[in-house]
Amino acid sequence: METIRGGSCLCGKVHYEIQGPLKIFQYCFCSRCRKFTGSAHSANLFVSPKRFKWTAGEEWIGRYEHPEAKYFATTFCKNCGSSLPWAVKGGKNIVVTAGTLDEDPHIKPLQIVFWASRAPWFEETCTLQRFDELPKR
Repeated sequence: METIRGGSCLCGKVHYEIQGPLKIFQYCFCSRCRKFTGSAHSANLFVSPKRFKWTAGEEWIGRYEHPEAKYFATTFCKNCGSSLPWAVKGGKNIVVTAGTLDEDPHIKPLQIVFWASRAPWFEETCTLQRFDELPKR
């Protein structure tokens, strides 16, 4: 049996657990994921609904379903606004927003989807200068 991994929102009101095996880990560059995350892409893990459970704070979860999307929806903490895992329309998968995991999922991203939809300002991160903390001014 695979290890159970926990996750939570920024304020700590909402907690969840996932249990492997995880289906896939991918980066999505679609415009909806960019809007939802406020970033260049989302980092999403897919898990079976049978291997996911909310452990605290379900009353703090909000959900938005885009009316024109076949599978896309979002959930978020109504207190701090953190993105949270969400069930795709139809319920066959739970999309776990990887940044909300409290532990290493022990899986690395396998692919990028909607690359052609990436933001025009996006730069490959491997070419940018790196700092372990905020740089000194």
